[in-house]
Amino acid sequence: MSRRPTLHEVANLAGASLASTSRALNGMGASPEMIEKVRAAAEQLGYHPDAAGRSLRMGRTFQVGFAVADIGNPVYVDMMKAIHEVVGPQGYHVVVATTGNDVESTADVIRSLASGVVDGLVISPLRSDETLAAQMEQAPVPVVVVGRVPQNTTLDSVWADSAAGIGMAVDQLVGVGRRRLLFLNGPLGTTPASHRLQGFEDALARHDLTAAGMVVADDFTVEAGTRAVDGLLDDPAAEGPDAIVAANDLLAIGCIQALRRRNVRVPDDIAVTGMDDTEIAAVFSPSLTSVALGSRERGRAAAELLLRRIAGESGPAQRVHVAPRLVVRESSGGPA
Repeated sequence: MSRRPTLHEVANLAGASLASTSRALNGMGASPEMIEKVRAAAEQLGYHPDAAGRSLRMGRTFQVGFAVADIGNPVYVDMMKAIHEVVGPQGYHVVVATTGNDVESTADVIRSLASGVVDGLVISPLRSDETLAAQMEQAPVPVVVVGRVPQNTTLDSVWADSAAGIGMAVDQLVGVGRRRLLFLNGPLGTTPASHRLQGFEDALARHDLTAAGMVVADDFTVEAGTRAVDGLLDDPAAEGPDAIVAANDLLAIGCIQALRRRNVRVPDDIAVTGMDDTEIAAVFSPSLTSVALGSRERGRAAAELLLRRIAGESGPAQRVHVAPRLVVRESSGGPA
């Protein structure tokens, strides 16, 4: 049987002390140059640290959790990649979990991951209340929330003003002459649906317009968007909008698919906007006007906050704001 290379051999090849080699492999307390040199030596020798032994020695799992409602949503995929880019070089792996759409299942995920599975947790709950916020505060590991949290909590958070982003989309549609705007929302009672509806209503009031209506999808997915708009088009009493503002890109794409099947032209007959500026928005046809909420920026900021808390940094709760940005494309009928 072949013998496994040892830490001493890695240290000798790297020309470093045993302690420096150990710190470099753990991604902690070593310079970038030392980390690169030690990891190159480890790769050359085929050395792999004993993860279980390292966890026992250091009292850490070297795993961070990322918990979201739908791991298939491209927004969360972008966040996950950004989190990995931050924590990976520090020796951490990312454990991904699905929270579901209700508070109880989200609380179950927090209890499960925080009981020795991870050293810290980034979570983006679809629904929240005071009980869930208290549970996140009292978790035995640091928790960073992607989304808004009550001002009186000690939770770190990273958030984007989606209400202001919806306002940007409305402003652009009104600017190109649309007046009968309808809002395609996700499930009511969720945090995104509430904030984005408020942004839509505020923007219409600013322009002295009345909404052409609201259609509520049962999820934030393409299929749910198609079903919701099909229901609207099947209603002969419904007044036809000249623009539809969707609460996210997936709903917007489902909306366009439903319109296409009825030979409704986008944007000639009805303009459509989305939110999140996912990769598919740029390649879809027509390309989708969307509000960028900085998915990668939010993931990166959350991971950096989490690592500082894991390392023992104290202090007041941090609130990191990522500004929304409107990306105008073909679907809203405006100049790109």
